[in-house]
Amino acid sequence: MSPTDPETESANAASSSKEAEINQSQIEPLRLPTIEEIRGQDIWNNCAVRSVVSGVMGGGLGLFMGLFLGALDNPLMQEEMTGKQQFIYTAKQMGRRSWSSCKTFAVMGLIFSAAECVVEKARAKHDTTNTVVAGCVTGGALSAKGGPKAACAGCAGFAAFSVLIEKFLDRHD
Repeated sequence: MSPTDPETESANAASSSKEAEINQSQIEPLRLPTIEEIRGQDIWNNCAVRSVVSGVMGGGLGLFMGLFLGALDNPLMQEEMTGKQQFIYTAKQMGRRSWSSCKTFAVMGLIFSAAECVVEKARAKHDTTNTVVAGCVTGGALSAKGGPKAACAGCAGFAAFSVLIEKFLDRHD
């Protein structure tokens, strides 16, 4: 038999695929985190740092949403306004709307993140219950100016919305 025989080639292919499976099934050694990675995790696990970062990111999101939604506002007397007046009106609306949304989303992100972090540290668990409590605290705090009924409705609504988002993103097992 010659070395290029089809039976020899198929036997060689089968043995090489078995070797590949054996190599893949071997367990890789554990890699311990470096000092920098541990310090980074310690910084991020600080509730104050996490809350401030969430507030800043929420403010940025609110800023862009306000710019976009402010551009969609039409003046009531649009037919009587010149192009320059409409442009000025739209620019002012965008500024007002973006600043308002920026503040709201920043506060929302800060409260939600702080509440979730504190509850997670107190319970020593990372699950959906933390999200429910944080959503309730956030919704209640944001709607507290409307009275107790509004705070309860805000609590229930924001908690339900938070759970839906958690289930959609599938963050917890």
